[in-house]
Amino acid sequence: MTAPAEPSVLPRRRPRSLAQGLVESISGRIRGGDIRPGDKLPTESEIMRQFGVSRTVVREALSRLQASGLVETHHGVGTYALEPSGGGDFRVDPADIATVRDVLVLLELRICLESEAASLAAARRTDAQLQEMRRALDAFKRALESGGDTVTPDFQFHLLVAQSTDNRYFADLMSHLGSAIIPRTRINSAKFAHEDRAAYLARVNLEHEDIYSAIVRQDAEGARAAMRTHLSNSRERLRRAQ
Repeated sequence: MTAPAEPSVLPRRRPRSLAQGLVESISGRIRGGDIRPGDKLPTESEIMRQFGVSRTVVREALSRLQASGLVETHHGVGTYALEPSGGGDFRVDPADIATVRDVLVLLELRICLESEAASLAAARRTDAQLQEMRRALDAFKRALESGGDTVTPDFQFHLLVAQSTDNRYFADLMSHLGSAIIPRTRINSAKFAHEDRAAYLARVNLEHEDIYSAIVRQDAEGARAAMRTHLSNSRERLRRAQ
């Protein structure tokens, strides 16, 4: 007798991505002192050769390292190591976010954290920070149109909102959480929303624009509501999928 087919479920753990492996390798060398603060990291081409990965993987890893405050990049000059934070090593391991339930509980945290961050950002943001947000949103739209990487500009936008609170703890926590907080890095969000990928990401883009517009207007309550709506929409789609 043939055994019944097992239902399609998400695995409890996923293999570490190439970018995450590269992040762990470089961050380990920085925290271990092999790469000291102020040291220039190898070029993208050298990292590609050393680790046998693509340029896309290298750029994603460097973006994550920059978001976590371990490196800074000077365009046209290079990427340099920074002094590791003296705080604890709290972080979310992407391998531990493997099921819908994992993503849901993380979204609950984000709703509390980022809704208030958006409100504070609306009251405290600078013109320079608005320009950075605009660049991140434009990069998201270009990636959407070309079928490229939308995760990096997505996370960058949320990180910039946190940085605009003028409260470093919001930004520190977002940096430690990293891009693994973006649901579609862990699960097929478009599938759960019963939409094709382009339509799903177009709606995400519009929700981002609503948040940005409220921050531009310095509408603290509007920014809080727009961020809560954006994250709650993701949560409700996943709840229905369960």
